[in-house]
Amino acid sequence: MERLLVANRGEIALRVIRTAREMGITTIAVFADSDAGSPYVAEADLAVRLPGHGASATYLDTGAILRAAATAGADSVHPGYGFLSESAPFATAVIAAGLGWVGPRPEAIELLGNKVRAKQLMAEAGLPILPTWLPDSPELRFPLMVKAQAGGGGRGMRIVADPSSLAESVASASREAKASFGDPAVFLERYIPEARHVEVQILADAHGNAIHLFERDCSIQRRHQKVIEEAPSPAVDAELRRRLGTAALSAAAAVGYSGAGTVEFLLEPSGEFWFMEVNTRLQVEHPVTEEICGVDLVREQLLVASGRPLSFGQEELSISGHSIEARLYAEDPEAGFIPASGRLLEWEPARTPELRWDSGAAPGSEIGAEFDSLLAKVIAHAPTRTEAAAKLALGLSRSTIRGVKTNRDFLVAALRSPTFLAGGATTSFIGSGAAKLARTVPRRELERATVAAALLMQEKRRRHSPLPSLPSGWRNSAMPAEETVFIAAGEEVTVRYRCQRDGSFNVNGEQARIHSVLGPWIDLEYAGVRERSRILVDGHRVWVQGAEGDAELHLLPRHPQPLARAASGSGLISPLPGRIVSTHVLPGGRVAAGDLVAVVEAMKMEHRITAPSGGIVQELLVAAGDQVAAGDALARLTESS
Repeated sequence: MERLLVANRGEIALRVIRTAREMGITTIAVFADSDAGSPYVAEADLAVRLPGHGASATYLDTGAILRAAATAGADSVHPGYGFLSESAPFATAVIAAGLGWVGPRPEAIELLGNKVRAKQLMAEAGLPILPTWLPDSPELRFPLMVKAQAGGGGRGMRIVADPSSLAESVASASREAKASFGDPAVFLERYIPEARHVEVQILADAHGNAIHLFERDCSIQRRHQKVIEEAPSPAVDAELRRRLGTAALSAAAAVGYSGAGTVEFLLEPSGEFWFMEVNTRLQVEHPVTEEICGVDLVREQLLVASGRPLSFGQEELSISGHSIEARLYAEDPEAGFIPASGRLLEWEPARTPELRWDSGAAPGSEIGAEFDSLLAKVIAHAPTRTEAAAKLALGLSRSTIRGVKTNRDFLVAALRSPTFLAGGATTSFIGSGAAKLARTVPRRELERATVAAALLMQEKRRRHSPLPSLPSGWRNSAMPAEETVFIAAGEEVTVRYRCQRDGSFNVNGEQARIHSVLGPWIDLEYAGVRERSRILVDGHRVWVQGAEGDAELHLLPRHPQPLARAASGSGLISPLPGRIVSTHVLPGGRVAAGDLVAVVEAMKMEHRITAPSGGIVQELLVAAGDQVAAGDALARLTESS
């Protein structure tokens, strides 16, 4: 293997490129137009543009990938994860083109790709299997889960509590499965509300060697997609770990597996576990396994694909400390974790505490609606679980991330929640409200933030004035105090300040002194507390990052212009760009608060837009198939009398 094409994008492409380069392998990236400025493209030795727009015409186009490989002279292909990584036809096409394939044999991918067939195969191998039905089965038991037969990554999954919502859930999951995997087939499975999602990392080669690298706990999920993962699981003892590892290796043996893979299980509170599926690729959460085992899983993948044996055996593996990974997404947790888009104005991971950042983001990166909104995987490793959680929470809170809404504050709250720290998080963690979806900025912090922002802007104006040597806010006569007004946490906050003869300030009746200003940083002492804050002003948006986290402010102009009234009801506005899948109201119809208005598809996931209040539908502004931007009106309501 001398020239490797990475058939993926973002952080996983960058991850593979860096390991391959350390092994002396020339790397080739592929990119859609929207990824042309991404770090992974610059990092590769060569890069080939994929013409077209959207995933289906770029990263999911087998012909385009193979043409790129031929153009750049690749001799092997690494699929990363997502996109074509679990596509048996793609693996077959790569091999047929005379290229090396970094992954399991196509036959194994096909056997395990159909979840129903895979469950039958594993039952024959002796693994415990949950009851499974097809949608037209007369023997259904509720609650149940609708799942895509060719699925993964949380797509094509729905929880169904009773028969009344089964038909709609099956139809919606089927559409999502078709969009994501090209296969609309779904099946039904018993749903366990308080389960844990525990998975076992496996590696196997073509020489008959197979090992497991212990388990990961991936129970904290939203939309059935993992958000926080850790290794080892706080719910698994030595005996359960042995049983899980044995079951995972039995699954690998049943299909003659080779390469890296993950065997996923549901773990009940009783300690009973059930086989779910085998992911025939590297998982997003693989870094936590690497951290506790001290191995490079990508390196092992490349060695196996080159025909070499694994570089270590089961007896050489042991668990060192604890590792936790948080997936940092561009999304809005308070709005149901819907994806967010925009431009990253600032992106600077904290230098301390030391964390591992697997990321394809950079300052200026455009976050669009075409692809997954993952910005980074942030990983902590420490001697104990408590220390790992504390390091990860502090590092996330101290990092500078501005311009796009993210789930950062939710992640910090989750890592610091008593439920998580006690090791009690299950798949119902988010729904239970165990962690706040957004941070409530304390009043004292908000006051310090607004004062810091007002005085930094005043200092910058002074430095650009014709007389920069005069103290900030200086006047040669008695004048009213200067005022800066912000909207913070939904309220107006006024900062009134007056410069004193000694260069300090009287701010809202309290003493304040600027110790230094360096670029975006201000070292400010106010009301007896000294704090360094990093401030970004972008138009009327202001971010202030202090010791406790970020506060976002809105600067009111000194001479405000009259604003047009917003469209009635935020729930009738599309919160994200996407395609209208279906509408569920008619002009003249009556709706109640919470009624479904429309379904919007973005990033191959379906998002339900509901009415915020009751009323009469005055006008329906969209139809199925329409493309909408974030903020576009979907319908107009009049209040019901």
